[in-house]
Amino acid sequence: MNKQSLPPVTQLGAASMSFVAAGVIVMASYLPKHAPLAAPIACLAFAAGLLVASAVLLSRVREFAFWRFFQVMRWGLLAYLVVAGMLEYTFLYDHTRGALLAIMTCMLLLFMVNVPLLMAFTVARFERAER
Repeated sequence: MNKQSLPPVTQLGAASMSFVAAGVIVMASYLPKHAPLAAPIACLAFAAGLLVASAVLLSRVREFAFWRFFQVMRWGLLAYLVVAGMLEYTFLYDHTRGALLAIMTCMLLLFMVNVPLLMAFTVARFERAER
């Protein structure tokens, strides 16, 4: 497959990560008070939508080194699962509760999937697809 005909997975992933970062920054700017949740929920929804769009577009590509993609994705998910687990522990240790914990956990999950997806796509796009 021609490299120019690949979907914009990297750009969508970067935009998704930007929305996650914006949502976290908005919530952190109100600490230790309770943050209004409308903006972080909107950021979460946009980030999730971009991640899903990225995955759907990538799944429609015919000639792609998916074997290498999934090889990198598995190890990346394992590494980021450990990172996400430690961050989730800090949320619980700091007594984060309720809707704030739910939103932070969802953003953390998006982060945990998005980074390995970007790593795997970046590696696999330069690998020869098996036919």
